[in-house]
Amino acid sequence: MTADEKYMQLALDLAASARGNTNPNPLVGAVIVKDGVIVGTGLHRKAGEPHAEVHAFRMAGEHAQGATVYVTLEPCSHYGKTPPCANLVKDSGVSRVVVAMQDPNPSVAGRGIQLLRDAGIEVEVGVLEEQSRRLNERFIHNMLTKRPFVLAKYAMTLDGKIAAHTGHSKWVTGEVAREDVHHIRHEVDGILVGVGTVIADNPSLTTRLKQGYGKNPVRIIMDSLLRIPPHAHVLNIEQAKTIIVCSKGVEQEKITALEKKGVTVLPVSREREGLVIDEMLEKLYQLGITDILVEGGSAVNASFLQNGAINKYVIYVAPKVLGGRLSLTPIAGHSPTSMEEAWDVEFDSFDKVGQDLRIIAYPKKGEKK
Repeated sequence: MTADEKYMQLALDLAASARGNTNPNPLVGAVIVKDGVIVGTGLHRKAGEPHAEVHAFRMAGEHAQGATVYVTLEPCSHYGKTPPCANLVKDSGVSRVVVAMQDPNPSVAGRGIQLLRDAGIEVEVGVLEEQSRRLNERFIHNMLTKRPFVLAKYAMTLDGKIAAHTGHSKWVTGEVAREDVHHIRHEVDGILVGVGTVIADNPSLTTRLKQGYGKNPVRIIMDSLLRIPPHAHVLNIEQAKTIIVCSKGVEQEKITALEKKGVTVLPVSREREGLVIDEMLEKLYQLGITDILVEGGSAVNASFLQNGAINKYVIYVAPKVLGGRLSLTPIAGHSPTSMEEAWDVEFDSFDKVGQDLRIIAYPKKGEKK
């Protein structure tokens, strides 16, 4: 690892420590180095608060003169809730800037870098770029598609079953894996299930971590006909907000009753296979939902798969074999006639979480059958 990579890795680690707190903004870290000594560090801690570069320069003070700045994302060049960081860097007196990746927003990408170069500052781009892109996969997806980043999570046995034919599924995985899921819930804006899950399990869909902290995501329920029971835990909005997505044309009385409870009802179009997924995602993004953890059953998972709407898979495999022709599998939907209909994915990582195996995978780029 080169010196540039070492300092950039530190900046990436700083950025990652704010997971779940910066949405809709990206995760950004900055490190300032002079004569081989770190004189300033910073990260973007929360949307609306100072950016990583601001914290780093405050720490560095006069030591920033002639130093090198390492930043995981191109310094912003536009006015938002805070002034542009590119101007701050330009006026700081640094001699060199190392950037992991350009801003993914097509309308601003490269402007901050060009501003620095025009000021006579040496700028290098692309150090640990792949790691930076993976760190900000949600933000990049948001900028390019104006849709939430969708994580499909499910737990299954070694033979690919998520529940017995009765629907009983407590518990497929062990306690450590279930705790890991709550860490993911803390990091996302929304958690989505179908109304069938609500009727069967009456979940709270909140974040419950042993450490006692945790951000509760917005609960999103796909319920075409508004069949949700009036006693459902997700209708209690004291702990977390709830959005129910239903079909256009559903009875207004049902909508009104839910809205009186403080629930947001989001009507979308319906097609033969169910609710129109892309329209739902577009409207959820407009409501400020930048990423969604899909914890639905096999029918919900199938809807997202068939619409090419899954951006990342988080799969837990338990050391159990259930068997049974009628036992439930993670993804239902229509039955393919050949392996040529399979959706191709790329495995990213494998690791043990307690007694279980966790697999991270991504759809192959451009794959949509």
